[in-house]
Amino acid sequence: MAIQSLRPKWANGETTIGAWLTYREPLLAEIAATSGYDYVCIDMQHGLQDIDMTTNMLFAVARTPAVAMVRVPWNEPGIIGRALDAGALAIVIPMVNSAEEAARAVAACRYAPDGMRSFGPSIPNNRYGMTYPKEANGVVACIPMIETREAVARVDEIVSVPGVDAVYIGPADLSISLGLPPGMDHDGGPFEEALLTVVAACTKYGVTPGIHANPAIAAKRYNQGFRMITVGYEIFAAQTALRNDGNIARANIAG
Repeated sequence: MAIQSLRPKWANGETTIGAWLTYREPLLAEIAATSGYDYVCIDMQHGLQDIDMTTNMLFAVARTPAVAMVRVPWNEPGIIGRALDAGALAIVIPMVNSAEEAARAVAACRYAPDGMRSFGPSIPNNRYGMTYPKEANGVVACIPMIETREAVARVDEIVSVPGVDAVYIGPADLSISLGLPPGMDHDGGPFEEALLTVVAACTKYGVTPGIHANPAIAAKRYNQGFRMITVGYEIFAAQTALRNDGNIARANIAG
């Protein structure tokens, strides 16, 4: 199989649109991965998946056009290595607040001499062939998250770390850090200033800016310069559909 990587798309200036998975269900992963998204992220930080279910969900994404991505629970090389060995081709690392922490994330995503990833990729070797270890450093995307006031203040240092392919804003945590209620968007003020600061630093250093969004604000984020935009969430889709169907049924019955 050919390795699906986000890095060539970003190098060509393309905007990638993604889905985010919270529930423990390989079928939902396959549905998301065959729905036209560029990437599908399995959330091990705030989602319900352990490493066993993450592996099964990565199997479901593997033979689709979507890039298999995992948000790991923390910036820890053991779990990053396990997610990569299970077949992830992009890793999102939460709460990165400094160049030192970004460098640790990169090292965990790369084999020597570029990093410290331990060798043992039985799943990727089977899926992509025995050349995978030689290719991995050039295809796996390392994506630290910018989620705090401190990270925004140091974003130039973070994005200048060699091997950082993209950074990803978590708008809810960033909002809280800025003294705002958690949310996808806030008009103007420190929140928007923080977003523009991150985009400017990414543009300066050739790093892709990414963010949680939704369909209603996707164009706004694109116009602000973001080129990795997550808009699909199975948890919200399920909640909305179930509530709408129940309300429609009750309304029709009531006449």
